[in-house]
Amino acid sequence: MLKQLTKRMRDRTVVTTAILSLMGYNAYAIDGDPGGANANGQKTKSPIKHVIVIMGENRTFDHVFATYKAQNGELVDNLLSKGIIKEDGTPGPNYATATQYSAVDATTYQISPGNKVAYGTASKPLQAPGTSYAPLTCYTNIYDPKTGAATNGPGCVANLTLAQQAETVADTAGLYSLEVQDLSLLLTGATGLSSNWPDSRIANYNNLPSGPYPLVTASGGSLYDTYGGSPVHRFYQMWQQLDCDVSKATQRNPSGCQADLFPWVEETVSSGSNGKPFPSPAPVPLLKEGNIAMGFYNVAKGDVPYLAKLAREYTLLDNYHQPVMGGTFANQMMFGYADALYYADVNGNPAVPPTNQIEDPNPLPGTNNWYMQDGYGGGSYTNCSDPTQPGVAAIANYLKAINVSPNCRPGAYYLLNNYVPAFIGSGATDPTNNGPFTLPPVIKQKHIGDVLSAANVSWAYYGERWTDFKTAPGLGANFGTIDPPAYLYCNICNPFLYSASTMTSAAGRAHLQDVNALYDAIANGTLPAVSWVKPSTFNDGHPASSKVDLFEAFTRKIIDGVQANKELWESTAILVTVDEGGGYYDSGYVQPVDYFGDGTRIPMLIVSRYSRGGHVSHEYSDHASIVKFIERNWDLPKLSSYSRDNLPNPRTSDDNPYVPQNRPAIGDLFQSFALGDHDHDHH
Repeated sequence: MLKQLTKRMRDRTVVTTAILSLMGYNAYAIDGDPGGANANGQKTKSPIKHVIVIMGENRTFDHVFATYKAQNGELVDNLLSKGIIKEDGTPGPNYATATQYSAVDATTYQISPGNKVAYGTASKPLQAPGTSYAPLTCYTNIYDPKTGAATNGPGCVANLTLAQQAETVADTAGLYSLEVQDLSLLLTGATGLSSNWPDSRIANYNNLPSGPYPLVTASGGSLYDTYGGSPVHRFYQMWQQLDCDVSKATQRNPSGCQADLFPWVEETVSSGSNGKPFPSPAPVPLLKEGNIAMGFYNVAKGDVPYLAKLAREYTLLDNYHQPVMGGTFANQMMFGYADALYYADVNGNPAVPPTNQIEDPNPLPGTNNWYMQDGYGGGSYTNCSDPTQPGVAAIANYLKAINVSPNCRPGAYYLLNNYVPAFIGSGATDPTNNGPFTLPPVIKQKHIGDVLSAANVSWAYYGERWTDFKTAPGLGANFGTIDPPAYLYCNICNPFLYSASTMTSAAGRAHLQDVNALYDAIANGTLPAVSWVKPSTFNDGHPASSKVDLFEAFTRKIIDGVQANKELWESTAILVTVDEGGGYYDSGYVQPVDYFGDGTRIPMLIVSRYSRGGHVSHEYSDHASIVKFIERNWDLPKLSSYSRDNLPNPRTSDDNPYVPQNRPAIGDLFQSFALGDHDHDHH
């Protein structure tokens, strides 16, 4: 049956392409719109007429590429090249430079607290890592929503409720979001552990070194094709993890960020107090996250094979960063708005959120770093224009010392943690879908889709499971009562779903589509000029709920499809990255550009005929760089006076290509392509 469905879809594509050819249309000039709504789609500063951004989740550069070796005399900045580890993953001669410390923050929130003591001593042992929400068991008897019958199929999930949603067919035509040969990946990798702590699969899990460690078993086997724990990745926590101190600034590291408090933050506050009191009596360990953050895969021994293959054949960026400290929502918004989003009134103007939703990372009296208000049930908004607000002074004073503006609108309370949008898939507003923890409609902050539409350049956001989600009210208070497959769609990942300009008209909502529409667009030559692609919860590579090999498989299907369409491949650039680092450790330089970030480095690969050869680009960049690339390539205006697309491109010296001399500065990615004489940019 599957072979018949696959053949049917292939035949449909061949017929569609043949009809277009006979009719004499240039499929790529019209971009599926002969009416001219994409009139400027072909007017570009480079030969690139189509950009596809594939956004996975929650992995840092060193976590994935720690042992990657550059080719052809190229240089790469990672744990191996720094001598922090050896090729086999064991400690290298410079391992001590990655030493992690405990600290004390007992009075007022600090981003560089004192009383630091190195882990790995008898008096300060490291906690063993946990598995935090990773699936215990793989289920093969799944529920088919088309027939209502149980059938054998893929699905490796944490419990039976989710197992019933493990249907991987993307639409009623029978398209899969993974190639057939990759579906078995959904059946492997469960932990087999009865508790979320400790993760006894990891070698020396109870005696880890005070720094990065390889994700291998005691017998040396790789844990790459397994589910693992998910480290803390929130805003004020990441500022502390990076331990930025101007007194530690050097010429090669002018930010003074030391990245040496990752386990301490995991052990003291993890993903937030959520407004809860400190537990009494305190359990031991206090939090079962443990030392997840320091684990890494080993590409030199075969881990992450497809992304490593892309790096060897195309262009890898080793200076690309998550744009905001913290998690999914805030970082995904940056590729839409190049800015953080604030709490607004009904007219879209900055307003004051409920008191219990304002962040207070000051430690609860009598505790070490147990935040007073953080996360759901606690704070998530910060007015960073006011240094008297909790947590703000520590960051604002540091930024002032390094001559960086916080860039915060007066009186604006910015959302830092994950809140759902007020809009649901149908375009209606449902402010009760997550109780009070819903961001009001975004009215006055413009996103890149607004600018593309105004310029008659086509665009789409392809989210896997959109077809399911758009008829459901979304996550939150109704969790467990709505159409189950909708859970697999990531609503907090879609910046356009928060926007009134997109969601209050049928024309605006038409830009939001399911990923199966992307496969058709690639095959039949109707791909928009700009496309964002977001896999579902199962396929996005997020720790605990997904695996990197599933994200690799999802990515490979798209790249193979583009390359199979030879005319499309000639004019397309595919950007493969993740939303943020997920709280994993990274050793790279971090440049603060405003109050919100940047944060750790994350993977970015550019796959294009103009990025071939295994180049490693050191261009300093983050998600706002994607916005800058689109604006430059299609000659578009800036989004606002506050947005990061106003920052200049970096100027660097030959002896240190990683640190912009004109900071704060972020690139527009043109330097990372080989565009020949086009726009005068070269490798």
